[in-house]
This record gives sequence, structure tokens and C-alpha cells, in this order.
Amino acid sequence: MSGEVIIKTERLSHTYSAGTPFERTAIRGVSFEARHGEYVGIIGHTGSGKSTFIQHLNGLLKPEAGRVLLDGADINESKDARRRARFRVGLVFQFPEYQLFEETVYKDIAFGPRNMGLGADETEARVREAARFVALPEDMLEKSPFELSGGYRRRAAVAGVIAMRPEVLILDEPTAGLDPRGRDGLLENIDAYNAERGATVIIVTHSMEEVARRADRIAVFEDGELVMNGAPADIFREGERLQKMGLGLPKAARIAERLRALGVPLGRDIFTIDAIRDGLIAIKNGGGGNAS
Repeated sequence: MSGEVIIKTERLSHTYSAGTPFERTAIRGVSFEARHGEYVGIIGHTGSGKSTFIQHLNGLLKPEAGRVLLDGADINESKDARRRARFRVGLVFQFPEYQLFEETVYKDIAFGPRNMGLGADETEARVREAARFVALPEDMLEKSPFELSGGYRRRAAVAGVIAMRPEVLILDEPTAGLDPRGRDGLLENIDAYNAERGATVIIVTHSMEEVARRADRIAVFEDGELVMNGAPADIFREGERLQKMGLGLPKAARIAERLRALGVPLGRDIFTIDAIRDGLIAIKNGGGGNAS
């Protein structure tokens, strides 16, 4: 169960190249909040402002207008406040493996804890804990990150953020470029961090399937604005609106719609394969197909 609000934005706006011929407003008036332990999916067409928005949440970008509040305090109040926020709000960029730079995987994962001023024993404990969360075998820790496969490099990069034990973990398209096995494995690792540490997870993704299966809530961006914000069932009921944004519905929702057209009495709030299975079992057992 999600708790109190941990991170919040108030009418956040940001313009790139302001005052030049290349001026572009990336986000405008975005008010958003996420609670302790909540799993939030952020979706939107390319260029809708998603990545610009999340870079404000740990102070990487400063807003042109509006505020970012972490436990009620403005993270941009001072340079020190921004620095503290970056340890509490971890941001994993798209293709983070390209940011690995140390001689060994261990040193790369340890970079964040050392930057926090932690001692050797605590740093080692965090490195090994983070490696466990991302299912990175111990024998890989002393290897060069460039010896690893692409999937394991991705895990190592995510572990480097997790090692700081952020209370809010933000990931920008974390599964981009991974094969299905690597994608599912990484998402399960993120699930484990969310469950075991009670951390808030915010994922930017183009995959409707990922947010349908995992998110407690979905935020939808369009043209720099937060235009929809609610539980997956509430968002996916607006299928026509999503399609006009170029987003569409999860594959499972389309399958369920096709089955209903064939006369199978499945409920309307079905957006995952598991829900289809449960609905079909309920129909077989004579209980109706309204599983959601």
C-alpha cells in the first residue's frame, strides 16, 4: 500500500533555448505527485515532455517556473539541497550502460556510495546488495564492465544507482534494446527493489504492457502537459483518446476486445494476459468473465 506523498511538482515548466530562435517549451504547468512505495508509469508519444520532466525530479534540470518538492522541501532551494536530493532520488537514463567508465564493475557500482562519503565496509555492503537486486553474479564484479554482455552492462548501470538506496527510483525506458528475457529479468529486479525497500518507482516507457502489469498509476503526457493521471483501468478505458495520441492499448486489451466481439463474455477492465486467463477460467466455472 502506498503511503504519504514523497515527491511532488507544482506547475512545473521548462523551456529550452529561451530567447533564441530555437526556443521550445518542453513542459508547461505540470503538477504531479508520487507516494512512498508507489509504482508509477509515465507514458506519452516521443517529444511529449516525459524525459524533460523526470530530469527535474532530482535537480538535473532546474525549472523555469514551478517547484519540485521532496518530502515537502524545495530541492532547488540551494546547491546543497539539490545534491542531497540526487542521493535520495536516483535517475537511470536510457541506455545507462554507455555511462559505465570504471576499471571494474565493482568500482562502477561503488562510485555513488563513495561519492556519498560512505566508508569502505558500508560501500561494499551496498555494492553487493545492489548486485543482488539486479541479479548480477558475484564473479562479474571484478570484471571490466566492457567484458559484459549488453544486458549485464545494463544491470550493472542500474545497480550503480540502486547502491545509493534511493527512496525514489526513476528509470527512462529501462528495457529499450533488450531482448524479451533481458527485459523481463530487469523489470523483475526493479519490482524486487520496489517491494523489498518500499521505494517509489517511476518508469518512463512506451510499453503499454509493462505499465498495465506493474503500475499502480499511470501519468500520460502530451505536448508538454500532463493530460491524464489515474489507475491503469481508468487510463485504458480511454482507448480512443490514447489512440489519438499515438499510444494505443496493451495487446491483451485488444485480444480481450476481439474475444468479446466473438461472443466471449469478458469484462471491460481487462488489460493483461493474466486477467484474460482469470476471466476465461471464471467463465468456464460458470462465474462470468469480469476478472480485471
